[in-house]
Amino acid sequence: MHTSGNDLFSDQSIPSIETIATDAVILRSFACSDSEEILAEINNIAAISPFRHMTASNGFAMSVAMSNCGDYGWISDRSGYRYSAIDPHTNNSWPVMPGVFVGLANRAAEAAGFKDFLPDACLINRYQPGARMSLHQDKDEADFSAPIVSVSLGVPATFLFGGAKRSDKPQRYVLQHGDVVVWGGSSRLFYHGIAPLKQATHFLCGECRYNLTFRASAPLSLRR
Repeated sequence: MHTSGNDLFSDQSIPSIETIATDAVILRSFACSDSEEILAEINNIAAISPFRHMTASNGFAMSVAMSNCGDYGWISDRSGYRYSAIDPHTNNSWPVMPGVFVGLANRAAEAAGFKDFLPDACLINRYQPGARMSLHQDKDEADFSAPIVSVSLGVPATFLFGGAKRSDKPQRYVLQHGDVVVWGGSSRLFYHGIAPLKQATHFLCGECRYNLTFRASAPLSLRR
């Protein structure tokens, strides 16, 4: 039976695990029960550190609007990609990572086989129709032993998951509201991205898709 991402009583609300590579899984509907609290916290974070379209190193503005919370935030400008403890938009520290974020990231990592994951950075991406994320590696972190935990909320998106080389053909997976992708270990540096977001509407997020990417950006010895 086909079910819509807008259906409050969809069969998609039942959690399940889908393996997509060695050390990489999609936890279907894993974040559904926390989604309304998470969205409220996103609004609180954006009131302190507003969403903005960062500039890539090539000088072009990214199609995805971004904010951060946690000890560190991922930023991009003509100088390149990096983590910073200070929001360059406000010149203040990033908002504290909410407890519901930390708890979800830790539980998702453990469900995927990665114990004791404590993220110190959460990049929050807001996609609107047509926004995309080209294939890339998450390689700006100091600690590659920790996994990546990526939470999808709102309208569906097509997740592209490739291999260790940019030339590896990516597989395509439709991510629905509440799905969580976790990858680490032998898949930690695999290329991944998001295809251009299609026009759709979600009962909680309107035309938007929010993505929360949890990372351990600093070495264990430097984490607070």
